[in-house]
Amino acid sequence: MIATISGKVLSTQANSLVVDCSGVGYLLHVTPQTASSNSVGQSILLHTRLIVREDSMTLYGFEEPESANLFDAVTSVSGIGPKSGLAIIAGLTPEQISAAVETENDAVFRSVPGIGPKTAKLLVVSLAGKVRPSGGSASTNLVDELVSALVGLGYAEKVAVPAVKEALASSQEKPAALRIALAIISGKS
Repeated sequence: MIATISGKVLSTQANSLVVDCSGVGYLLHVTPQTASSNSVGQSILLHTRLIVREDSMTLYGFEEPESANLFDAVTSVSGIGPKSGLAIIAGLTPEQISAAVETENDAVFRSVPGIGPKTAKLLVVSLAGKVRPSGGSASTNLVDELVSALVGLGYAEKVAVPAVKEALASSQEKPAALRIALAIISGKS
């Protein structure tokens, strides 16, 4: 499998790029945003997904590995092919997708051209547990975990919450944040 392509952009179209990689020009299907943000002669690194069909082998390129992983999750849903998957990635941010799945709001997916009501509902159901929660939820979960740990150690929740929030401003790593919060509560910070 081809995991990445790096080289110089040879040509751009509305939804594709040709990238020269050691003398071989690879046609990569990309989002319109990726195509418009890159120009001929520019160096580029794209994370790729190779889709093999009976009559074709097609490369899809993404500037971030998270987008490529999201493309994998979306195209794993029954009835969503690579073109529809790319349209979803192009039309919605990862945060919008994860929020739509978390809140079961299929209207977000219906806003993408070519996605009807049944497919939108199927996307919401099928992607549950496959897409990462938006940044706010992950941060909230870390706060909850650290507060629970401190409460388990015998500290009052009203003392633990501000200490955890202050600790997370210094470190997002759970063990380090817990040590910092304990130091704050102890008055050693």
